[in-house]
Amino acid sequence: MGQIAYPKPAKLIFSIISAHEIFFTKGEDCLINIFGPIDMESEYQFFDFTEYYKNEMGDCLRQKLVSFEKLVTPDNLSKIKCDSNILEWQLSKNGKNIDKAKGRKINFDPGYLTLGKFVLASTKDGAARIYLSQGIYAEITLKYVKKSFRPLEWTYRNYKTDLFIVFLNKVREKYKKQLKEIL
Repeated sequence: MGQIAYPKPAKLIFSIISAHEIFFTKGEDCLINIFGPIDMESEYQFFDFTEYYKNEMGDCLRQKLVSFEKLVTPDNLSKIKCDSNILEWQLSKNGKNIDKAKGRKINFDPGYLTLGKFVLASTKDGAARIYLSQGIYAEITLKYVKKSFRPLEWTYRNYKTDLFIVFLNKVREKYKKQLKEIL
């Protein structure tokens, strides 16, 4: 019989998408209030890979990734996603009831990074997604092979960019140092 082994803490990463700089600033402030200091952030990339968010969030969308200093346990991912969904709603409503026609102003996609993979949470099921809890699914988006993160057949194009791959490789190096300090 195999022995139960608990995972090491993981590096919390958020994707943030918006068309407005003010929402990036407000969104990061809200995330910092919940998860603590951001220790690394990527440059922006234009989010023109799909029109999925266009009707709801408008044109000229940009995306960036941020990582947090504090490590998390992977089994908290569903709660983190639920909490970030509430934040999206709060930031988008501007003190009023959200207007469904106008939709969100910001999108948060939380995930975590380990030495071997980058995992994202989603509210949507799919062939490569595993149900966690609270209506949340998880997907291995990138795997670490031959000294770099690599996409899988289902990886969305925005996570295949050199910008994000290079950034996540740097985050992995920082995470590796953090693990050495705590383990």
